[in-house]
Amino acid sequence: MNQQGAHAMFMRLTQSVAALALMAGTAAADYTLTILHTNDFHARFEPISKYDSGCGSEDNAEGKCFGGSARLVTAIADARARSNNSILVDGGDQFQGTLFYTYYKGALTAEMMNKLGYDAMTVGNHEFDDGPEVLAGFMSAVNFPVLMSNADVSAEPLLADKLAKSTIIERGGQKIGLIGLTPEDTDELASPGPNITFSNPEKAVAAEVAKLQEAGVNKIIVLSHSGYSVDQKVAAAVQGIDVIVGGHSNTLLSNTNERAQGPYPTMVGNTAIVQAYAYGKFLGELNVTFNDAGDIVEAAGEPLIMDGSVAEDAATVARIAEAAAPLDEIRNKVVAEAATEIGGDRAVCRAMECSMGSLIADAMLDRVKDQGIEIAIQNGGGIRASIDAGPITMGEVLTVLPFQNTLSTFQVTGAVMVEALESGVSQMDEGKGRFPQVAGISFAVDPAAEVGARISDVMVAGAPIDMDKLYGVVSNNYVRNGGDGYAMFKTAENAYDFGPDLADVTAEFLAAKGPFTPYTDGRITVK
Repeated sequence: MNQQGAHAMFMRLTQSVAALALMAGTAAADYTLTILHTNDFHARFEPISKYDSGCGSEDNAEGKCFGGSARLVTAIADARARSNNSILVDGGDQFQGTLFYTYYKGALTAEMMNKLGYDAMTVGNHEFDDGPEVLAGFMSAVNFPVLMSNADVSAEPLLADKLAKSTIIERGGQKIGLIGLTPEDTDELASPGPNITFSNPEKAVAAEVAKLQEAGVNKIIVLSHSGYSVDQKVAAAVQGIDVIVGGHSNTLLSNTNERAQGPYPTMVGNTAIVQAYAYGKFLGELNVTFNDAGDIVEAAGEPLIMDGSVAEDAATVARIAEAAAPLDEIRNKVVAEAATEIGGDRAVCRAMECSMGSLIADAMLDRVKDQGIEIAIQNGGGIRASIDAGPITMGEVLTVLPFQNTLSTFQVTGAVMVEALESGVSQMDEGKGRFPQVAGISFAVDPAAEVGARISDVMVAGAPIDMDKLYGVVSNNYVRNGGDGYAMFKTAENAYDFGPDLADVTAEFLAAKGPFTPYTDGRITVK
């Protein structure tokens, strides 16, 4: 071989080695993915105030409002532009919370989620508030999969073969497995109907992880509407989950916000857990780097606050205004006035007496006091917002009480009432919605006491409760029919579930008081 031929061969060999090295480097290259996420949006298409209630146009113009679909359009587009690979997912509870849902049910939600370009969501408990029918209609209208792993829907014709447990999507040439997770007690929290059964989250997720891994997927994300504490348990119990995008507990995770309940992400083993509070006030942005084996090399990010610095997309503002037009007459009607803020913060109303809870319970009892009713009980989870000082509109009241619950009256013994209070305080540490706000009755609770001994000093009309006496009780129809763990009321005597709407009752009670001064008076003592 002459010198020229030898040189040519050497060059070809060098190029081949370089190409092989490049291919090997490509095969082992890290893969980056931006996970954009929301949870517990609750039909907050318009901007909200710092109290998570409505925010007027003047305040919005002055930069005092947060969230709204128009800000999310801008923020999501900006975040996608910063990333090579991104997905947008939701942790459930898009439904329920404002007049938009009351009027449009799932239709406007589907329209806005399609506009934002979601890749998937999990089913939240509130997606079942109007039964399987509305959820099925919503699923038919969206351009992305809706997922729920821990439920058997095979006996429900509206959802059978339509509601998947998991799915696989592709981004940047990589397969990503997505699994849905719903509260195990959804049958108590909403109205899924008799044909759906819910199951253990850890077992359900483990089964789907195994299925995805068998399909060659090594990047797995769980979309979980089960709460921060459950998410941590699932992460600890199930191997192979890379990320859990959470919801249900309205938890703010952050590395910079002093109100955060944990870091963003919260790492449990090799699993990164994120959640972004609620109501569209934040857009979660988690940047994850995977190695070739699908293991997380790095997970970092922060929920982005959707404040006045985020420009609103003009077309979306116009569309929401158009959708709001039929609602304006209802919600702009001023029904009362508040001397100071009426506090309905979920962290308070699910753990102790709160001023909104005392107001609602007193309004319920006042409406039926001439019917032999002595006790009122309202689940803290049914209280969805605070109301700020000044004029109170019907729209604000409906934001606090959006579920169209009716007053229910019934009779139970003192023993059953104490059992109900015990159940009501049984999950205080988890911030569950069953915590009882009351009127006509007072009690003390020791969360650290043994089960069955947490409630004490129960008084009705100034006298110790008589365990054998039959008491008249008022609640909402959801609680009376066993919602939020109040199964003991399902067999109550003389039950009537078709009273006036709870929001109307509360608005009329406020109107009769003139300028309303909120109060708590010690009816609940937490030891």
